[in-house]
Amino acid sequence: MSSVNRRQPISTVMLPAKVDSVTVASVEVMLVAALRPGARVIVDGSQVNYMSAAGVRTFASVLHKAAEADARIVFCRFTGAAWDCLLVSGFSELLEIASTLEEATARLEKETQRLGGESLHRRGATG
Repeated sequence: MSSVNRRQPISTVMLPAKVDSVTVASVEVMLVAALRPGARVIVDGSQVNYMSAAGVRTFASVLHKAAEADARIVFCRFTGAAWDCLLVSGFSELLEIASTLEEATARLEKETQRLGGESLHRRGATG
């Protein structure tokens, strides 16, 4: 039985209202649990009203784990202070971020050519 080319369903992980040093351990457990080889995951930030640098660091850690599992993550629906945190930290350029669940789903359903060895570098940056 070969399931290597079969696409897995898209999973959605809903983040809590606060993504900070108190909650990042449980947030990371939730996100990593969704990262099976070849997984497609939407991280819904619509409920997040506070995010600290610890939350951003957790996203970086999870992004590395996703690359190791050849999984794709699209973050979506961040607003207010949570969006500001992603923007100011520069992670809005590093993460794949969609405005809506529909846009996130469409991105994950589209077959994309991915290069091996991707790392946390700004989109479109060279060097």
